[in-house]
Amino acid sequence: MPDRLRAMFCDHLSLMRGKYLPAAKLKSDGTRMARPTFSVHWDKDLILDAPHTRCREGIPDMELRWEASDIRDGWEPDTKVVTGDLYDSEGERIPLCPRSALKRAVAAWEARGLTPKVGVELEAFAFEIAEDGSIAPMHAPGGIVYGTGPFADPAGFTDAIWLRAEEAGFRLDLITAEYDTPQFEFTLAYDTAVKAVDEMVLFRQMAREVALEHGILLTFLPKPILEKGGSGLHFNLSFAAKAGKNALMTGPKGGPDHMNDLAKGVVAGWLHHHKGLAGLLAPTVGSYLRLQPASMSGYWCNWGGDHRGVTVRVSEEGGPKTRLEHRMADASCNPYTALAALLQAGLLGVEKAYNLPAPEAGDGFDRTDAGYGVAGSLSEAMDDLEADKALAAALGPELVEHHLFMKRIEVTKTEGLEGAALRNYYIWYV
Repeated sequence: MPDRLRAMFCDHLSLMRGKYLPAAKLKSDGTRMARPTFSVHWDKDLILDAPHTRCREGIPDMELRWEASDIRDGWEPDTKVVTGDLYDSEGERIPLCPRSALKRAVAAWEARGLTPKVGVELEAFAFEIAEDGSIAPMHAPGGIVYGTGPFADPAGFTDAIWLRAEEAGFRLDLITAEYDTPQFEFTLAYDTAVKAVDEMVLFRQMAREVALEHGILLTFLPKPILEKGGSGLHFNLSFAAKAGKNALMTGPKGGPDHMNDLAKGVVAGWLHHHKGLAGLLAPTVGSYLRLQPASMSGYWCNWGGDHRGVTVRVSEEGGPKTRLEHRMADASCNPYTALAALLQAGLLGVEKAYNLPAPEAGDGFDRTDAGYGVAGSLSEAMDDLEADKALAAALGPELVEHHLFMKRIEVTKTEGLEGAALRNYYIWYV
């Protein structure tokens, strides 16, 4: 059959929503959907009073628009894929569009002559789906950290993901088994910020769909198995100057002893807004099962060098590979919103010259220098986000207001759910 187009956007729940469209749409174009898609909750409940959704104004349209240059090969037969930005009926970007929030953050940095560059690391667990629809962790008794081959993945679904990724043009840096079997890491190549997140959301969707073909439910939930570790979403950031040089680079060496003022300012911004960022980077109830002390998860308000017990890791690699790694997020977040928040918090750190505390000297297990961590629950994290007025103003007050409203409803809807019941509330979607 002739090529068709699968046009999608990543919504407030980090779900990919869209349409299949005819080949005539394989150009700069758009398609309309109901704006109150941003009123829909995990349980498909329509939240009529969700702010800025216009749900009580007749459920009007919004338009997903894309550029022809952003259309790429898909992973389904004869299907191209694209993502884009969301506009209202007056032709203005809607304030709830996460991709537009990221573009605003990038523009703020570009006004300073710097282009954010990003590399993304994703972690996920694999569950087997039984004939009755029940799920259980994939049986991989020979799985080990950094494991490869059939002992780590007896179902062979990661091989299928790699092959399909290459066919679709995704630039994978690695796939490996993680510490907690059956957990896997997927690392994507560096790119400019919007392109990197476009790649991430499409790859995540592709990976879940390919795994499903092999009877595997691949979940990026932060803590789907209580007795095992959590899954994170790590953002590795650098900034390209106008000449293309890495603006964080001070020489051939990296690490805390070789940071320039730009790097120090960004890290200081991240630490200053640590609690507020959590509500955006870790936005589900299960996020706070993962974010715990001594968990290598980004709980503590701290930073350091080659130290997995800190939230902000300053890579020891220098030269063109100089970068800052933020380790708090998990892939239940909207990655456009999360990265936009990190870029805005980092920019606030540079502009306001926040104080940068000393790097972490403790081991992160029995001893830490950090004075505090993130909230203990999603509810408390929303209070911290609401209190961070500077971050909300930079990211977009309408987007943050909507996020707070919907997440507080999520707290109510999940009240009393624990263990498998809480996991199953989200797992078929994330």
